[in-house]
Amino acid sequence: MKIKKPNTPVLIGRHEECDILKECLESSRSEFVIVCGRRRIGKTFLIDQFFENRYDFSFVGKHRTKTQTQLSYFSKAMRKYSGMKQTAYADWYDAFDALEEYLETLPTDRKKVIFIDEMPWIDSQRSTFVSALENFWNAWANRRYDIVLIASGSATSWMADKLIENQGGLHNRITRRLYLEPFTLAETEQYLQSFDSPLTRYDILQCYMFTGGIPFYLSLMNPKLSVAQNIDKLFFDKNAPLRNEYDELYSALFSHVDSYLKVIELLNNHKYGLTKREIGNATKFNGKYLNTILNNLEQCDFIDKYELFGKKNMLVYRLVDFYTLFYFKFIHNRHEKDTEWWSHNLEASGIKSWMGLTFELICMRHHKQIKKALGISGIGTSISTWKCMPDADNEIPGAQIDMLIERSDRIIHLCEMKFSEEEYCISNDYEMRLRRRMGIFKERTKTKQPLVHTFITTFGIGRGKHNSIVHSEVTMDNLFDS
Repeated sequence: MKIKKPNTPVLIGRHEECDILKECLESSRSEFVIVCGRRRIGKTFLIDQFFENRYDFSFVGKHRTKTQTQLSYFSKAMRKYSGMKQTAYADWYDAFDALEEYLETLPTDRKKVIFIDEMPWIDSQRSTFVSALENFWNAWANRRYDIVLIASGSATSWMADKLIENQGGLHNRITRRLYLEPFTLAETEQYLQSFDSPLTRYDILQCYMFTGGIPFYLSLMNPKLSVAQNIDKLFFDKNAPLRNEYDELYSALFSHVDSYLKVIELLNNHKYGLTKREIGNATKFNGKYLNTILNNLEQCDFIDKYELFGKKNMLVYRLVDFYTLFYFKFIHNRHEKDTEWWSHNLEASGIKSWMGLTFELICMRHHKQIKKALGISGIGTSISTWKCMPDADNEIPGAQIDMLIERSDRIIHLCEMKFSEEEYCISNDYEMRLRRRMGIFKERTKTKQPLVHTFITTFGIGRGKHNSIVHSEVTMDNLFDS
């Protein structure tokens, strides 16, 4: 049987990161580059593609492996690149000494590229790895001009503690930091098109709802199947590859993972977010420890923070990781064995409401594209959210606006985000509800700025006599803008 050659993955996006790597090769100093980002984001793929797998030395740390075994693999890598006889190293000082000796044999008229992947895995208990790395960089590499050392790892807490915020020999030694973000809708479309996927933008929008633009999750999709069939295969099939992803996702990134999961689960139960004080009160975590958790989760794009309109310096933290939200909604504690559950429940109210809430998150992530569609890219803006509790004494009901765009020219967009299969039609009741909410907003915030309603929908607003409430429109196609 003739085996069909698989499609070769191509590098999508990452233009800014590639520019930085190019600068490293052209600079007049040695460069210590760290590449961070959540699990499955494509850190290794970016580096391999940019350098075309041409390294002067490369080593990948082994997960849950003892120091002596790590050193043995390091020695094997040295033999591969240097041609030297494989040697047993007593510790990491020995290993880095051998790396120095080998690199000094290479031509001096070009940069030498060293790529150490999954670095946190190398630093096993009672290892001398970090101190040996400090010595290698400070005593040798940093005193030259021709070294590019790239360190990558998914364990964000380790990368932050041991490299970025190192208070020892590596303090302020990192010269470049690359944080890889999930794909935008435009990049997701480019990625799927590179595999000849026939999916429409409406389909891709739904794909984004459970993949969040994470390249690895997208790579698991079968372009010959519908969105619903792909969801069944990825989450509900007997051998579904993403059913148990949650169990490894956070533990691979963070030490003291139980604390991180406590925050994640708390935010999952509060869809519209909590302030830092509310999170601290619920978890009993102190200020510094909580700050570390929130910062690390934010750097990995699991959570995001938004300003509360009218309350300067008060932020609301919200769970925004699409995979995690999908997991809690449809996978966690599910015991059904229907391998085609999604296809069998497409019209269920739970799926419909989830799509609506998730579309709001997609819009908030693509606020730059929304500004561009509104023609206000050149105007200073701030993105915020607003909510108020009912005022029983004055008989004023509660209200909430998920996304506001406040412009420096003193106009405020009250954004309505609606996911639908066709043009969205505004009913009389909905128009009246929006007008009442606008009145409550004016009353509670005391704002004097002009307010306009901006609708962000999949296919636009249908014709109708209640459209006068709409000042401006943004559609799904605008969200796919680069």
